[in-house]
Amino acid sequence: MLDANLTQQLKAYLVNIRQPIELVASLGDDAKSRQMGELIDEIAVLSDQITVVTADDKRKPSFMIRRAGTDIGVRFAGMPMGHEFTSLVLALLQVGGHPSKAAQDLIAQVQALDGKFHFETYFSLSCQNCPDVVQALNLMAVLNSGVTHTAIDGALFQDEVTERKIMAVPTIFLNGEPFGQGRMELEQIVAKLDTGATARIAEKISQKDAFDVLVIGGGPAGGAAAIYTARKGIRTGIAAERFGGQVLDTMAIENFISVPHTEGPKLAAELERHVRDYDVDIMNLQRADKLIPAASEGGLHEVVFESGASLKARTIILSTGARWRQMNVPGEDTYKNKGVAYCPHCDGPLYKGKRVAVIGGGNSGVEAAIDLAGIVAHVTLVEYDSDLRADAVLQRKLASLSNVRIITSALTTEVHGDGDRVTGLSYRDRNHDTMHQVELEGIFVQIGLVPNTEWLRDAIALTPRGEIEIDHRGHTSQPGIFAAGDATTVPFKQIVIAMGEGSKAGLSAFDYLIRMPAEETRDWEEAA
Repeated sequence: MLDANLTQQLKAYLVNIRQPIELVASLGDDAKSRQMGELIDEIAVLSDQITVVTADDKRKPSFMIRRAGTDIGVRFAGMPMGHEFTSLVLALLQVGGHPSKAAQDLIAQVQALDGKFHFETYFSLSCQNCPDVVQALNLMAVLNSGVTHTAIDGALFQDEVTERKIMAVPTIFLNGEPFGQGRMELEQIVAKLDTGATARIAEKISQKDAFDVLVIGGGPAGGAAAIYTARKGIRTGIAAERFGGQVLDTMAIENFISVPHTEGPKLAAELERHVRDYDVDIMNLQRADKLIPAASEGGLHEVVFESGASLKARTIILSTGARWRQMNVPGEDTYKNKGVAYCPHCDGPLYKGKRVAVIGGGNSGVEAAIDLAGIVAHVTLVEYDSDLRADAVLQRKLASLSNVRIITSALTTEVHGDGDRVTGLSYRDRNHDTMHQVELEGIFVQIGLVPNTEWLRDAIALTPRGEIEIDHRGHTSQPGIFAAGDATTVPFKQIVIAMGEGSKAGLSAFDYLIRMPAEETRDWEEAA
């Protein structure tokens, strides 16, 4: 199961195991069980700290990684390969006593949780968001004896997926009841269990002194801005809803100069590591709610967050990015994560052998249709314009697939369902003004982006599309407030462009500060 390279890497990691562990296998007679047995045996021979035992769990194939002589451990129901291989490595190390790199105050918060928490996470091996959830819950199970966690490959246990009406991954159950869907980091999970955490963190944030530069948003633009300002030696903070932004939801990145190919979560992790190399105060899980510009030039700007926290700064860089655009038709919200999805890489395996539609004929839509065609029974691509807008090479590939139907000049008007899940969609033929209905089980929406700027409408100038108006230096309509990235009027929403724009905004903010009159600097110092 493991090639020579993975075997060598894993062997090097396993020298960090401090306490003996057991791989407790529950296997059947099927092919997947045989594969899992091979994987378990290959792991066991790499360390004299690992032994293999057998058991009879209700899910086959599955195996538990258990600290010898204890109940501390985690279970994988399915093969933890692909994106989940890192989850497997971390589980082996952490169950084996190797310390986590999580913040000590967060570790203490997990250890202090009181109660019994039995988590089950359904994942897919192609989901780039699932490992964060799996790894967070695995760590909680290691740190707190009241927590257990089983990670379940939804494609392998289709009967459970159907019974529990799971239409998106990751999907988390706590003590048999739905707990959450989509990407969740350790801080988010703990905050959801520890209901007083949000207020405590908000109070702590509000007590911080004013920053020289406060960056709102932790994507490529925000990260680059923070690096450039921190390198200048000025006090820099980042407040972000989730560090990494939309890059975390991007599967393949092939247009990042000098890097032929990478994946979003990997790039986001490298970006965060780079930012943390500098003296930057990162405040995660903070969604901005209101911007209060300074009353006069040189004064302090303020940002209020949904958590109740507030921060002040001499300059602000807005880099809140964008999110997937919705169709805004009846039924879309009702059946979100019940057949309406936005990540074909994450959720595609759950639709194996089913009929799906992709909405959108640009590069994202056509790439999604090509990927899904290799998994599902049939793909219907629905495009509003008279022609597809994707690159020619992608259109040729799409046209070669026998299980794909392309419908152009079509306006999706409604999503249909039976109350539990999607059953079809309606569209209007724009050429003949006739209505049509397509029966299917899934709809993947790929129609572009919308900027995350609703909270700024009364504070700075926005375009009718909601983009922040900026000049060539990243200035907004308010002195001392700058912006960068996908939330702005800069053309071409690309990661490499966002990083450049963020760097420029950071340098512009520094230039603004050093040109501030001395008396205004003194006024700020006294106010702070």
